[in-house]
Amino acid sequence: MLDQHEAASTPGSWPGGAERGLFGCAFVALFAELMLIRWVPAALELVSYYSNLLLVSSFFGLGVGVLLAHRRPALFGWFPALLLLEVCVILGAKRVTLAGATPSDELRFMPELADGGAQTWSLAVLVAVFAVNSAVLVPIGQRLGELFGRAPVLRAYTFDLGGSLAGTIAFGAFSYVAFSPVVGMAIPLGVHALMATRRQRLFGLPLGVAALVAMGHATAPGALWSPYHYIVVQDPAGGPPPDAPPPDVRTMTNPPYYVVAVNHTFYQYHGTLDPARYDGAPAGSWRPAPSVLERHALPHLVRPGARSALVLGAGGGLDVESVLLHGVTEVDAVDIDPGLIALARRWSANGVYDDPRVRVHADDARAFLERDTRTYDCVVYGLLDSQALFSTMSNVRLDGYVYTLEGLRAGWRRVAPGGVLSLSFYVANQQWLAVRLARLVTLATGREPLLFTEGMHLVAVVTRGDAKPPGELTRFRQLERLAPDEAGVVVPTDDWPFLYLRERTIPRDYLLVLVTLAAGVVVTVAAARPVGGRLGAPEAQAFFLGAGFLLLQTKSITDCSVYFGATWLVTTVVVTGVLLMVLLANLATIKGVGRASYVSLFAALVVTCAMPREWILGLPLGGRLAWAALAVPLPIFFAGQIFSTAFRAAPRPAALFGANLLGATLGGLCEYGAMIVGSRGLSVLLIGLYALSLVAARRAAPAAMRE
Repeated sequence: MLDQHEAASTPGSWPGGAERGLFGCAFVALFAELMLIRWVPAALELVSYYSNLLLVSSFFGLGVGVLLAHRRPALFGWFPALLLLEVCVILGAKRVTLAGATPSDELRFMPELADGGAQTWSLAVLVAVFAVNSAVLVPIGQRLGELFGRAPVLRAYTFDLGGSLAGTIAFGAFSYVAFSPVVGMAIPLGVHALMATRRQRLFGLPLGVAALVAMGHATAPGALWSPYHYIVVQDPAGGPPPDAPPPDVRTMTNPPYYVVAVNHTFYQYHGTLDPARYDGAPAGSWRPAPSVLERHALPHLVRPGARSALVLGAGGGLDVESVLLHGVTEVDAVDIDPGLIALARRWSANGVYDDPRVRVHADDARAFLERDTRTYDCVVYGLLDSQALFSTMSNVRLDGYVYTLEGLRAGWRRVAPGGVLSLSFYVANQQWLAVRLARLVTLATGREPLLFTEGMHLVAVVTRGDAKPPGELTRFRQLERLAPDEAGVVVPTDDWPFLYLRERTIPRDYLLVLVTLAAGVVVTVAAARPVGGRLGAPEAQAFFLGAGFLLLQTKSITDCSVYFGATWLVTTVVVTGVLLMVLLANLATIKGVGRASYVSLFAALVVTCAMPREWILGLPLGGRLAWAALAVPLPIFFAGQIFSTAFRAAPRPAALFGANLLGATLGGLCEYGAMIVGSRGLSVLLIGLYALSLVAARRAAPAAMRE
């Protein structure tokens, strides 16, 4: 057992050590939080659709820890032990199936749907993940709260923000250079060890090493960590993962094909569609089924003779290879994940990404469409990603803004006169999704598409000229014509980008998890009151400022993702910019530059929330950059100044800071409301949260607020 007196004696007691301690704690918290958000969904696929709960639980754990400042026992030394506990819980729950929702609520690409018993078990696992992820950061939060009392409050806040900013930048650089869960988690553990006492290191280092060993053991040999996915190449026959493809994979007869899985779930094939590469079908070989060839050939039979093509969601290159096999001589291939492109260059027998006729773009499809001005004879939507959220601060899938009315219109604008647009989609026998896509294509193009289904796939083809009627496509007699029923069809838009959600609702399993977690938050907050009394009006103001802050950060990320692409780089830049803006607001408050004003905050919120996205998208790239650099940060700056001003006057800074972090927990839970009310509805809620903070501020200091 750790000695509590030694645990309380820390480098924070050295001259100037409080500032270093605050910076180090904030760095550890931010880096560890981002690492767990990155690793947990890859280790436990169940969490992939709830990954923003990891962010929420991180704020919750830090907030509870800050409220426990100056209480005993001192918990700082327990960080490695709690990390090991979380790793064990995650690895022990790897076989849990998908929770709660029936297929009619939301389409999720998982191996199987859970029965009632598994639903209950899955809910329990999600709550357990939330609990242990929160617990990991409680010791760091407690140390933060202790150190806030050892330095002038705004100076302490400056070092806290500086550590968070450094953690964000360091994690972004680390992820870009070469991500590794073991090396990555070793970084916050190492910083923690530097800050710990000798006895804490003796206790924590073996446990931290055990956590790293377990994380490494859970990573498959040869796995690739891309910016978006944990990727593994698998043997389609179920054998051990191959070490490497044959050296002549691009030229050999009867080449192999490979299954690529992300987060332990099937994702795509890497192989070739070229019939000339096959000579019979010897045992162990694979050749594409006629239906696969036909599905890829559809747009070229409807509109033959295309010379230029744009392929969105190029992935393993099969769609790119198909357009080349049909005579296209100039191809732009777009895929958001550079890891998948690199994988295809090595493993795919088609070799299309090294073909001189192909230009490769590692970019978000929607961003490419908005930025590009060229037109093409053929625009092909491949099977884009649908198994990951584009940000831990949003419930929008990575391809969410591609499959919206505005997104499809952007694609249609790239179709040349007489050209063709083809959209392929895995609808998993969900009639409502097939009907929605049919309606979406019809509204986006203003034309009735030719619609075909084959197995679990839908193909929609529409041309700017004359198209061959379905009767002439004799090779596709096995494909049935889909008659869309438009009654009650909800079409995804940029305001409600939830293609996979059947209607405007929060699915039952999400709701059960949210209610359970919210109840846990209320109970824990009631039990974790700070030393010295209850939480009052100043803490209430900070609480609602925290809730508004996280929703405002979410809005900034989603808006900029529409303007510039839903890439990891855009998200990292926005989060870094948000933290930098809060830091500048705090420094301005210290220097007495400007005055915190709710009037300025609400004016900035109205401007940024009311401005139509389509107007900003109509601006040239320079105009969008100017808007994102000037208008988007203003509410964050004003809200930051208001919080810093309240922070400086707080009689109990740690309690105020803890309440602010717990408010961020509420803001994260509120983000799920976008599934019902959309982005504009969340903007109204955002303004409401800041209005509640104003009410609390008036109660805390009515005289000052009337000046």
